[in-house]
Amino acid sequence: MTSTFDSPKVGVLGGRLVLDTLVTTATGALAATVGVLVGGIVTRRAQDRQWLRDQQLVAYQELFSHYAKFTMELRRAHSDRRGWDYDWGEWSAALMRVSLVAPPEVATEIDDFGRAINSFLDQAARGRDPLSDPVSPEEFEQARQAPAEAQVRLVNAIRRSLSNDQEGLPFGIGG
Repeated sequence: MTSTFDSPKVGVLGGRLVLDTLVTTATGALAATVGVLVGGIVTRRAQDRQWLRDQQLVAYQELFSHYAKFTMELRRAHSDRRGWDYDWGEWSAALMRVSLVAPPEVATEIDDFGRAINSFLDQAARGRDPLSDPVSPEEFEQARQAPAEAQVRLVNAIRRSLSNDQEGLPFGIGG
């Protein structure tokens, strides 16, 4: 006698093939979903790092720009025996902006740089009047020595923080 239904072996094998297909499809879909999620997280982190790096560069540039401006203004005032003025609120704002984005190692060097600048200002701005008691070019350079050395250390800390491939500079540029 012949039966119109498959033998139990064929039914089990057919069901197993369907189950294997479903498991394979589900595993593939799950792997793709996990890949998309991990890719999104990695991309987001990379974008966050790039945004922070861009913000750091802008803040560092602004800080050094203000330093160069007030240093030049003081130098000219003493050499021309004239008054001078600088917007110290902008300097303070630049320091605040850089403190928001600088990593701890750079922030430490910024603090040292600020102390050296205060010493410089005591010698070239707060303690001497360019009209009645100007600082000589030699005295100005001597007063600027500590900030110049602190600037080199700060620039090197910034370079290291932005890229491990950056080598330190043995000298300062500008300022």
